Amino acid sequence: MTKAMIICNPSAGKEKARDLLPRAISNLKEVYDEVYVRETKQEGDAVTFAHDACDQQYDAVISMGGDGTVSETINGLAEQHHRPVFGLIPLGTVNDFARALSIPLDPEEAASVLSSQRTKAADIGKINNRFFMNVLAVGAVAEATYNVSVKQKTLLGPLAYLIEGGKALVKKTPFKLTVNHDLGKWQGEAYLMVAALTNSVGGFNAVAPDAQINDGKIHVLIIKDLSLPNIMKIIPSLLWGELKKHDQVEYFQTSLLDVSSDEELAVNIDGDEGVPLPFRARILNQHLNVIVPK
Repeated sequence: MTKAMIICNPSAGKEKARDLLPRAISNLKEVYDEVYVRETKQEGDAVTFAHDACDQQYDAVISMGGDGTVSETINGLAEQHHRPVFGLIPLGTVNDFARALSIPLDPEEAASVLSSQRTKAADIGKINNRFFMNVLAVGAVAEATYNVSVKQKTLLGPLAYLIEGGKALVKKTPFKLTVNHDLGKWQGEAYLMVAALTNSVGGFNAVAPDAQINDGKIHVLIIKDLSLPNIMKIIPSLLWGELKKHDQVEYFQTSLLDVSSDEELAVNIDGDEGVPLPFRARILNQHLNVIVPK
């Protein structure tokens, strides 16, 4: 008897998540004998539900919600002895993980993917004692994303993050950073550090265009200078997918990342406020099997 669990955030997707449930259930029943729905009510529920699915030997776990729900679900599945295949119906603002896996951003189309029996192995990252699916960032530009309101995200989508990041540049100051990685050590002053697992960061696919969903690498970009002349050069490099070639950008790939600073800084984890520095991050290579389009 095969069984699948849908972890649904009823407030996601402008509160349209429940409307999508019948279609999601119908598509899953083409593959699984039983389908159960668990609705989140508070922070941490998706982690608990995903843990339960592992303990009870479910065959599939589907996240139906925004990036926060997806992140929590992955945190509940990671490093469990039994890990069900993972599916998602993206209902968030950015949906980077879905973009990187070519899962449709239209929720109804994404629901139709659930009947696919094709899966793809995907990397996730571990930072200290929690897990991430897409990106770590350090710096004022990264911290500015905390100021993006629900209304801004609804109206502007990923552009809302870009606007808040631009505002942060006005009062930018560099910070000292020490980064240990597979190839050695980088030490110096920086304005922003981005460590990406996928080619989609903040809804833009040109930040780390070489990043693959299961290449076993963290793609790190350290921006050393954000003076006005350099910003005018960096923006075209970003749009053309050539940011790593800019002379004020340090770029490397690594499976292990140790980051510290003499200053009080925090790392942004998948768009949310994370933990204070120092931190250690590493790759869990091909750790999840994700349902993808045929």
